[in-house]
Formats: sequence, C-alpha cells, structure tokens
Amino acid sequence: MSEFWLISAPGDKSNMQAWERMNAVTSKSNLSSNSKFHIPDLKVGTLDALVGLSDELGKLDSFAESIIKKIAQYIGEVMEDSKDKVQENLLANGVDLISYLTRFEWDMAKYPIKQPLKNISEALTKQVTQIETDLKTRSAAYNNIKGNLQNLEKKTMGNLLTRTLADIVHKEDFVLNSEYLITLLVVVPKSSYVQWQKTYESLSDMVVPRSTKMIAEDAEGGLFTVTLFRKVMDDFKAKARENRFMVREFYFDEKELKCEKEELMKLASDKKQQYPLLLACPSTSHSKMTLWFQDSCELHLAQTTEAQNREHNLPNGPLLRWLKVNFSEAFVAWIHVKALRVFVESVLRYGLPVNFQAMLLQPNKKSVKRLRDVLNVVFKHLDEVAAASIMDPGMDIPGLQLSNQEYYPYVYFKIDLSLLD
Repeated sequence: MSEFWLISAPGDKSNMQAWERMNAVTSKSNLSSNSKFHIPDLKVGTLDALVGLSDELGKLDSFAESIIKKIAQYIGEVMEDSKDKVQENLLANGVDLISYLTRFEWDMAKYPIKQPLKNISEALTKQVTQIETDLKTRSAAYNNIKGNLQNLEKKTMGNLLTRTLADIVHKEDFVLNSEYLITLLVVVPKSSYVQWQKTYESLSDMVVPRSTKMIAEDAEGGLFTVTLFRKVMDDFKAKARENRFMVREFYFDEKELKCEKEELMKLASDKKQQYPLLLACPSTSHSKMTLWFQDSCELHLAQTTEAQNREHNLPNGPLLRWLKVNFSEAFVAWIHVKALRVFVESVLRYGLPVNFQAMLLQPNKKSVKRLRDVLNVVFKHLDEVAAASIMDPGMDIPGLQLSNQEYYPYVYFKIDLSLLD
C-alpha cells in the first residue's frame, strides 16, 4: 500500500495550468505518479459556515480513518490463518483501494451535490457512526463466541488430570445408583502401572477386587477406574496420594456430560456460521482433541469445501462479508470526506468564484523530501511567507501553525493507505 498527497491549487479557465505545471516538474524527475482528483461543483454557502465546517470535517476525517483501520485489523483477526489474503479483501466499490482513489468519482446518489455542504457532512457522519456502532455489536458477539469456544477447547487439550472426560468415559465404566458402592477415576503415571495393579486393592479396606481397568491413556499416564465402598472413599484418596496415584474429582452425570458436548458443538457451529474458518481442524492441529469434535470438523469441512473453492479458498462467512462490505462503505465515505475538505479549504484559501484543481500524488518513497521542495517552489507564489518559512524552518512566523494540520502554500491532505497493511 502507499501514501498519497491530495493537494489543490488555483486554476485558470480550463484548470489546466496548475495541473500541467505540477505534473511536468514532478513526472520529469520521477518524483511522483499523479492524477487529477475530480470534485464536483458543490454548494459553497456562507463564509461562516465554511469556517465551522472546516473544523468539523477535520474531526470526521480522523474518526472515519480510525473506523477503517479497526475494520481492516478485524478482518485480519477474523481471517487468522489466511492473513496473506487480507489485502485481497480490502476493496472499495469492488476495486482495490489505489484504483478507487486514483479514479475517484463523486457518488451523486449517496451524496447529492445540490444540498448544502453541512447536510453532506452530517450524512457522512451518520453513516460512519452507524458502521462503528454495528462493528462494536458484531465484534462483541463474535469475540464472546470465540472466547467461550477457546475456553471449552482448552479442556480437551490438557492431560488426564485436567482435561474434560466427556469424550472418554462411558456409562458402563461406572457402578451407578448404588447406595454403598462408588467408582472413582485415578490417574496413574506410566512408570507406576505395575505398582497400581499390585497395590490398589490394599490401599484401603472394602475395595472391590479386580475392579480396575484403564479407560484412557496419554503421554504421561493412564486413567483407571476402581470401585469401592463409599464409606472408605476419603481413606482411599489419601492413601492413593501417598503413592502418587491422583484421584480425579469426577462423578458420572450423563445429562451434564451431554450438555457439555452440546455446548461445545453449538459454540463451534456459531463461530463457523459467523466465519467458516480455514484453520486446521482439531483433528490435524491438536492430537488430544476429542474424537467427537474431530468428526464434527471433518464433516463441516466436507460440507463447505465446494463453497470455499468458489471463493478461491477464502473464508466468507456472514461476519467477514459484513466486514468487507462495511470496509468498502467506510473507505468510500472517508475519501468523500477528503474531497469535502479539499473543496472547503480551497474556497477558504483561494476565494470565490470557485476555481481550483485538485490533484492526487503518489510520492516516490525515495524522493519525498525532494518532491516537497519542488512543490513549494512551484506553488510558492500562492503564499510567499509560508513558502519562505518552509524553505527556512528557522524562521518564526506567527499564525502559520494554527493547528496540527501541516501548512503549505497549497491545500494539502495526506491519505496514508500504509496504515491498512
């Protein structure tokens, strides 16, 4: 992406002189790539209204730029593993941003030029504000789903001491609905399997003989069941800890386990509906992910492969579609704000009748300072005092720096598309 300078200078009857002078000296030395920037004949209004509007448009300019950056950053976040495709999704009216900017045409349907400038500014403010409001709502909902899903997924990726057991245990592994007996789950280190088999029955009284079996195993150890009388449960736990056998605080509840599975599946579904991820599924990226979640991912990928291929393997869920559409809307609005600012500042600077030429320059990165110096020479006749101050930074001329906006003999605004990289 690139930085552009949007400038204007007074024109003659055909508005050719300012353009030709500037274009000739900058193109000849390869200082910049230039194009005319067409601004329609807008209603001028009163001088007081223009002065007030100048300040308002400055604030709107910064606000719109901040929203564009937020949306662009969020598109990058949502696309996650497809970050190299982000720039392809940052479009304005269906074309890349540089093409839109260098071929700018005022949208007469959205922003009719017969209405007062104040009305156009208010319409732009309302549009950008609504996009910001919607973005906050949508991003909060997506982040909530994503956060909840990540929290639940963490449960499936820990070791046998911490991870969820919803996908591991089965009803037949437990003695259920017994007034006297209970089945416990014990995590045994791999190096202690033999010791467990030899000693578990004698760790406490009233342990059911031959009641243990291993139902799961990971890199660190195995998960064993053991059945005993309820009244010796505390004594058994204490003796097990002494032997480095860790009893999991787990009691089989079929309804609760079903709810946990359904919650994770629902969150995964909600997230994919917002944005069908092209991330590696748990089956390929997390070896300890639950089988039932692997199956759901594989099914989802099978169902969405055709659609994603049509999109050149780019994700395109409702959230991403909304972000792309509203990035375009916000960017288009922002460039119209820039056009309004150029119009207002040109009228205030050069006076009436309205006669100026707006020009868009894309500076050569290696020639930025040289380009600035050349422009100051070409347009120094517009404001000799300002030009002298710029050529000699040591000069102290009161009144030139009235704001944070850089001041030059010509009207100047920067459009920094590199902020969207």
